[in-house]
Amino acid sequence: MDSAEKKMEQTIESLKNKLLNIRAGRANPAMLNGIMVNFYGTPTPIGSVANITVPEAKQLFIKPYDKSTLKDIERAINEANLGIAPTNNGEMIILTIPDLTEDRRREYVKQAKSIGEEAKVALRNIRQDANNNIKKEEYPEDEEKMYLEEIQELITKYNKIVDEEIKVKEQELMQV
Repeated sequence: MDSAEKKMEQTIESLKNKLLNIRAGRANPAMLNGIMVNFYGTPTPIGSVANITVPEAKQLFIKPYDKSTLKDIERAINEANLGIAPTNNGEMIILTIPDLTEDRRREYVKQAKSIGEEAKVALRNIRQDANNNIKKEEYPEDEEKMYLEEIQELITKYNKIVDEEIKVKEQELMQV
């Protein structure tokens, strides 16, 4: 029971992290998570080679700790295919987040719902594993039924959390 709940909590955390990467028309340093910069031949997360700040709602400033890495950071951002053209002023890289069109917002909502569905599938798989483990233990029938009901209550609880997270993200995306 405890391991199933821990796995479900991890699934929710993973969902939240994935939803952070969907941009909502506002600058967010989390948009750059997962971008790896070739730092002296080693792939390094962008946050480890530069300071990322949000001076305005629509801009990100990426100031490298070592100016010689400016070109590498710019290349990594272009390769990440964010749909944002980086501007290099010789000191730092500036990302200006364009306003989202209605179609783009709807596309992001679909993407968020897809991520939510993946989370629900992961939760169902956790439930299935827990149910199989309970049945293997050969508990008395009434005890087994009680455990299976507890697992079902857990999955219901976590499915509601997934739905709430997706709903919040959808409202954030559709807000103009």
